[in-house]
Amino acid sequence: MTTLITGAGLVGTSYGQQASRRSEKVVFVDPIPREDFIRSKMGNADFTYLNEDVRSLPGLISTINKYEVDTILNTASVIGKRVQDPIHFGYSLNVGGTQAVADAARLTGIKRVLHISTFGAYDWRKVGKGPIPEDDLLGTGTAYSNSKVAQEMIIEAYAIDSGFDLFMLRLGNVFGVGHFWGGSGGGQKVQDLVMAGITGKPAKIPEEQTMDFVYLYAKDCGRAIDVCATIDAPSENVFNIAYPVTTSFEELVALIKDQLPNLRVDIVPGKPPVNRAAPLDINRAKEMLGWEPEITVQEMCAEMVAHDLDEAKRQAFLKASGFDISVAIDEQS
Repeated sequence: MTTLITGAGLVGTSYGQQASRRSEKVVFVDPIPREDFIRSKMGNADFTYLNEDVRSLPGLISTINKYEVDTILNTASVIGKRVQDPIHFGYSLNVGGTQAVADAARLTGIKRVLHISTFGAYDWRKVGKGPIPEDDLLGTGTAYSNSKVAQEMIIEAYAIDSGFDLFMLRLGNVFGVGHFWGGSGGGQKVQDLVMAGITGKPAKIPEEQTMDFVYLYAKDCGRAIDVCATIDAPSENVFNIAYPVTTSFEELVALIKDQLPNLRVDIVPGKPPVNRAAPLDINRAKEMLGWEPEITVQEMCAEMVAHDLDEAKRQAFLKASGFDISVAIDEQS
């Protein structure tokens, strides 16, 4: 079994780690040079990395045929406000890239597509207090949210037409060891808070990032995708994958401050936070996938702090030993 992973970020590599434990071959395709980051996540596991554009249908078809791919994990997307900077590029990647993946699956006889969507696909202007089920209203009207809804509509239509198994996972805000710039604003916020607690410099958090969030740790994310890659296709194909509770900004700061008492936070005035306080309903994932989070928010924060402290000590030791190396802890997505 070989899986093609579009997008070599935190989500893609979290699944790559799981797949490698089953001795599965994985091929990463990403237009951004990320081989060093992938290696840091995959360790000694065997993988192939191709620095290619996921919008290239001929390139995807060639890769699928060359490596005998039977499953695709589609994670490649521009996230958040970057979709509209400029919007034609964001939609070219998010919508055009997904259509290229769907076309490649159709033309090569791919058996299964695992598509990564987001809690941001829901219409947060109209949802209630939650928990939010998978059949709730979609699309907030923002460029990012609507692009993710469009992705789902396109790839579902191709699955119906072509007959490949389809799983669409609406993830919470993913964070973990190795989070970086290409990832979610919520995940970057966690990384910034941890780094501030280590360095003693205040974390400068934009006001709009102080909302309550629905989180998901990368390890739990990888497990969920792995289940979808290996089980018989159930009757439903859309699943909420997240912690079934929300975490407020104040709670998040307190959790990290328990590990790093020197943490200081400066809120940068700006747009007020958008209300995203409703948790996701994960009962469908529990019942049909047998999945639920295994790692608590407290454990997530503790693991990130421990990793980044060890890395900071290693960097400081190298610098003290005369190596010209900057302290920059995994800023990749």
